[in-house]
Amino acid sequence: METSKLVGKRFIITGGAGFIGTSVLRHLINNTEHHVVNLDKLTYAGNLESLSSIEDDNRYQFKQIDICDKQAVNNLFTEFKPDIIMHLAAESHVDRSIDGPAEFIHTNIVGTSVLLEEARKYWSTLEGQAKEQFRFHHISTDEVYGSLGQDGLFLETSIYDPSSPYSASKASSDHLVRAWHRTYGLPVVITNCSNNYGPYQFPEKLIPLVTLNALEGKALPIYGKGDQIRDWLYVDDHARALYKVATEGKLGETYNIGGHNEKTNLEVVKTICSILDELVPNHPQGVSKYEELITYVADRPGHDLRYAIDATKIQKELGWVPDETFESGIRKTIQWYLDNHEWCQHVQDGSYQRERLGAKK
Repeated sequence: METSKLVGKRFIITGGAGFIGTSVLRHLINNTEHHVVNLDKLTYAGNLESLSSIEDDNRYQFKQIDICDKQAVNNLFTEFKPDIIMHLAAESHVDRSIDGPAEFIHTNIVGTSVLLEEARKYWSTLEGQAKEQFRFHHISTDEVYGSLGQDGLFLETSIYDPSSPYSASKASSDHLVRAWHRTYGLPVVITNCSNNYGPYQFPEKLIPLVTLNALEGKALPIYGKGDQIRDWLYVDDHARALYKVATEGKLGETYNIGGHNEKTNLEVVKTICSILDELVPNHPQGVSKYEELITYVADRPGHDLRYAIDATKIQKELGWVPDETFESGIRKTIQWYLDNHEWCQHVQDGSYQRERLGAKK
């Protein structure tokens, strides 16, 4: 595929055991010739089982490291000598940030500052082509822009207006990355993406939560009226986009990545129910349609009404467009959860049991 320009480079993927990180790692091992290190602390959402298909590849290795651990990060840079760092490590669930913001501030802000500084020190030791080709790619979210009205799209130039502790911490990390570029000249690129979905997603997120709850006859919680609008991006499409930006993006630039799939939360849940009615017609006891399990609950504090991304820049400059429509991607995703009961069971055996998070006011 895209290996001719960058054959056999060395990538560090922080947060590589997370949902998006595992997709990026599978893409790098399966479709390029690069060597990769997966740097992950292995918090509740980190799952190495999602990498079982590549774990024995001699171009892949895993290091259990906290990005806040300055010495461990320094040692890895010195030992592995990366060409490209793709920084995905972050606490990422809005509801958890409402219940416990301190961890988000520590990991997303302090951790990013540690990583930036160690990257800067390492980069300053490089010479010639190695220094010229080095990249630090920071992966962020569209939630830093706050809430859109009924019209308009988020652009790379949109003003930051975060609403939750999570989005505020990601906005802070974005600003730090730009500051290290402007102050020290560190070669960086930044991406802000819309809502990801797809196989291997931790079941606190909407789509796997609803799918697994429905199969067990549990309530399908809808915040408020379910009229919040999100732009849905299939995770493997996102992984391709991230690789393009990391290897071809213009230094100092931001690229927004979206799926061109705006849906209300209620539309998403009803779509899941409809597909499950077709694929798993043996409904839980007392239910004739999965949609009957929908339960409206109090809205999340500070819940943004609408996110939607204008992905024109990455399409025009780097030639990326998503392969999946929401209709094709959601069907693939649900089928994956149906086909991977063992993975789901192992995740559910952990500390998270699909309880309501972020309800405090």
